[in-house]
Amino acid sequence: MADSVRKTKLYDEHVRLGANMVDFHGWMMPLYYDSIIKEHNYVREGCGMFDVSHMGDIFIEGEDAEKTLLHLVPTDIRLMKDGDCVYSAFLNENGNIIDDTIIYKFNKKKFLCVPNASMISRIYNHIAKNKIGDTKVEDKSDDLSCIAVQGKKSEEILNDIDINFPESFKFFESENRIVSGTGYTGEKGCEIIIENDKVVKLWNELLKSIKKIGYGPCGLGSRDTLRMEKGMLLSGQDFNENRNPYEASISFIVNNETEFIGKNALMNRNNECIFRGFIVNEKNAFPRTGNKIFNNEGEEIGEITSGTLSPSLKKGIGLGYISKKYQKVGTDVKIETRRGKVSSIVSKPRLLP
Repeated sequence: MADSVRKTKLYDEHVRLGANMVDFHGWMMPLYYDSIIKEHNYVREGCGMFDVSHMGDIFIEGEDAEKTLLHLVPTDIRLMKDGDCVYSAFLNENGNIIDDTIIYKFNKKKFLCVPNASMISRIYNHIAKNKIGDTKVEDKSDDLSCIAVQGKKSEEILNDIDINFPESFKFFESENRIVSGTGYTGEKGCEIIIENDKVVKLWNELLKSIKKIGYGPCGLGSRDTLRMEKGMLLSGQDFNENRNPYEASISFIVNNETEFIGKNALMNRNNECIFRGFIVNEKNAFPRTGNKIFNNEGEEIGEITSGTLSPSLKKGIGLGYISKKYQKVGTDVKIETRRGKVSSIVSKPRLLP
């Protein structure tokens, strides 16, 4: 194993549980423990838990913390109440997405941003470079771990170990933990941010509770299939500073009331394509990243950025960008796969209701 590959504080627990470990953006992470499909179904049917300690934790504090974030993201965070979370993104001067993020508001003088694992340094430097006035930026990613508990029975699991369950996109602090109603699966769930020296104990408490009702830990493989079914973007794959929020179908994060980095370019955009979902009609065929999309006349009209075999739909599915001319739900298209061009239909990004 290369010296540069990092391990979360739960690495030994994953190995003890027999996880198949892989290098994910410089982190040794569990791809699966038993099987991707089984772990996918844990979450859709009951509950699963994930180690997501590779994600970042960047705190923004000070008298001008709110002003700094209003300058950095296109979302009007003045509308957030203390204890709210919101999904947003950092944009470059061209109005394109550097990285998406969850923002936690403690109060007007204290916020937490959670960047993706591969973007921690990039986002920290971006915030530090563009901060306003009395603003302190602190990267605590190395000091904190995070466990995601996801699925309709997640509240039952937390209650079993005496942790209150948060409302969706709300958070609270308790016993040096931050517990938020957030996740990356499209199901009811929460994420628990906790100090490194306390995470193993919490993991094993949660694991015991989850196993009592017949479910278990999940790896990044199922996290990927879960988020794809719900149309959630993957940083560095579904965008890479080459797409703006309108193209990426997350225009809901944009407000027109504040002056944020990239606003002028974003307001003067001329988007020719848009992020959509795709469902393959043919059996035993599924798209992969980079596969081209064609209309019925054989003209290339788009490209797949994420693709898989959906465990829930039992069909091939994809996410990607297509000419706006073909964005209507139900439009027939062809997707180039290993089995050749296969019949597919256009969907909203959220492929699974």
